Amino acid sequence: MEKGGAAPSPLQGENRSPRPSFARAWPDASCRIGADPHSGSSASLRLRLGRVIPLRFVSLPPSPPAVPHELGSRSGAPAPSGRKPLRGKREIRRNIMTETITIPLNKLDVDPKNVRKTYSAEGIKELAATIRADGYRLLQNLIVRKGDKKGRYFVTAGGRRRAALLLLAEAGEIAKAFPVECKQREAEDATAISLTENLHEPMHPADQFEAFNALAQEGKAIADIAARFGATETIVCKRLALARVSPVLLQMFRDEDMSFAQLSAFTVSDDHQRQVEVWSALPSWNRDAFSIRRALTEELVAATDKRVQFIGGLAAYEAAGGAVKRDLFDERNAGYVTDTVLLEKLVAEKLEAAAEAVRAEGWKWVECRASMPEGLHSMERHYPEDVSLSEEDQAVLDAAQAEYDELAELIESGAAADEAEAKLEEVEKRIDALTARTEAYSPEALANGGAFVMLDYYGRLSIERGFVKPDDAEVTDEEKADEGLPSVAGEAKPAIPTVTHSAALIEDLTAHKTAALRIELANNPDVALIAVVHAMLLQVAYPYNSEQSALQLSITHERLKLSMKDAESCKGLAAFNDLSENYGHHLPGNPADLFDWLLEQPQDTLLSLLAFGAAHAVNAVEKKFTDRKKGIEQANQLGRALNVDMPKWFETTGDSYFKHVNRTTIELAVAEAKGREAGLSVKAAAKKTEAVMVAERLVAGSGWIPAPVRIAAADEARSVEHEMDIEDNEQFPEAAE
Repeated sequence: MEKGGAAPSPLQGENRSPRPSFARAWPDASCRIGADPHSGSSASLRLRLGRVIPLRFVSLPPSPPAVPHELGSRSGAPAPSGRKPLRGKREIRRNIMTETITIPLNKLDVDPKNVRKTYSAEGIKELAATIRADGYRLLQNLIVRKGDKKGRYFVTAGGRRRAALLLLAEAGEIAKAFPVECKQREAEDATAISLTENLHEPMHPADQFEAFNALAQEGKAIADIAARFGATETIVCKRLALARVSPVLLQMFRDEDMSFAQLSAFTVSDDHQRQVEVWSALPSWNRDAFSIRRALTEELVAATDKRVQFIGGLAAYEAAGGAVKRDLFDERNAGYVTDTVLLEKLVAEKLEAAAEAVRAEGWKWVECRASMPEGLHSMERHYPEDVSLSEEDQAVLDAAQAEYDELAELIESGAAADEAEAKLEEVEKRIDALTARTEAYSPEALANGGAFVMLDYYGRLSIERGFVKPDDAEVTDEEKADEGLPSVAGEAKPAIPTVTHSAALIEDLTAHKTAALRIELANNPDVALIAVVHAMLLQVAYPYNSEQSALQLSITHERLKLSMKDAESCKGLAAFNDLSENYGHHLPGNPADLFDWLLEQPQDTLLSLLAFGAAHAVNAVEKKFTDRKKGIEQANQLGRALNVDMPKWFETTGDSYFKHVNRTTIELAVAEAKGREAGLSVKAAAKKTEAVMVAERLVAGSGWIPAPVRIAAADEARSVEHEMDIEDNEQFPEAAE
């Protein structure tokens, strides 16, 4: 060793012992190998008076992390320590005392004895992010054994870490020969070591939530936490929300007395006392996530509330300064309105703006309501009267209608220009404006009646005109006579004898009348068709006017929107709403005029209206508890008669189906649609979200739809009906006899 030079470390290069020349040290000299004389962190050798003092070994600190390739490690520039990348045999550095060796990344191979064969691509990305955030250092060494080729090693334990490092190398962030600290073991122990590492119990989710919360409490931003662990900001927000749930409930989750879905439902409230009260108050059989959310948000207004929809959604409410409570775990709901007073104010302002235009029409009164007022159907009402258009306006209307039909035909055939859709809407507005002139309220109706400006069931603006308040109703001479009032001031009308019948006699006579009407109607199918259509339309097109029909026909109309997860995307519902709006433009405004109007219509129009009315009553919705099993099954028979092509109306996607079922169902569905190999490719996905995306891509365009939405074949339907008969007989054996 040259005077003043550094002693070569036995830990650099090959595994060599110190040279014997150290025994020839000066009597009072001392030397320390590879460390500062005042440091106690490295192996040391002290020589005094020609005598070797026993060594005390302490583990060396880990090797400095490799720098990213842009700093020069790949290009061959000196590393921060000043040394150049090692080459050849000296590429592998060995720490004899700790059994740690440093191996270039490109010398590490997958160990066939590693029991873990499948890795999540998303998980590898997250792990790479954590390695990057920690200065490209590994918190745990890889376990390796010698490979089949000289100089190469198999990674027995640490395959995910190796894959994450390779991902960083492919991105150019670290060198391909990035030094990786490893521990070497023998081949006969490889399988046991790999199994031991992969059988370790993972961290409990509740501990993860609290660990993320601790980082946030330290002042770390959500974006920084997400980048540090390779997660999205949404995931971080969800974990922080879960950590803020009452410690009492978190402990129940740890003890497996509460499911994850139940725990996530409590994140809609930050009140720990209220959370515990709700859990204790709900019966054990009704502690599902929906019931928990409903109990915690009973004083809030959901984003799906019709008032929120009316003002333009949560965006309009927030723009006005309203606070929103977000529900991170409810995909069907964007959040809750917390300021009900502000919401009502915004609704009132929008209703008042619409009411100003209605007042300008000359009504005696105009009232704004957030919902339909009680007793509306029992109020007296004026209806608009037909008004003939001038010859000039009628010519303009005919021309607009012809233009509309021409544009619609071009669009339907695919031969229309790009601006045809916009032009069609403009023509439709002109037609509506001209059509509105064909009806008008009389001066008497305007002077005596009023209008309600309100919200309908779906949160849309509804204007109902012509209603007469009881105090404003005109009293006829006959009504005055019945009440003993003079018809003219100061003059009493002489009493007129009237025929009287007892209630029992009236019932008897009208029964005879009904019998005659029934037999005559049964022998006159043309009028019967009109009467049935009339009764149906009164219920589906004129709410609260069904009593104006002599036929006691009843239509039950199931509101499908309540049973759908995403009603806005339903093609069938949108088409039916369009059809209803189209019929609404043709039917008379006054339900009292409907029957006479139907008498004037051709039979094909009557049949179309009959079909329209009957369609409202179709119900194939299969709810959890139902007594309509056979009626639901008959819907398949109806579908076969109609030749319904369900893939035309329903498309199987991640949002419409796959995200709502478990992984096994996803695999079986894809296998049924695209074959067994396709199902296996879904099974290989590490997470459900990944499986959903793979399934959606594979099934797209295949026309495959889930069994509940299909129109069952006749033989399948008979099999189901037979099973239902057996079930009924088992429940009611006396009926089977």
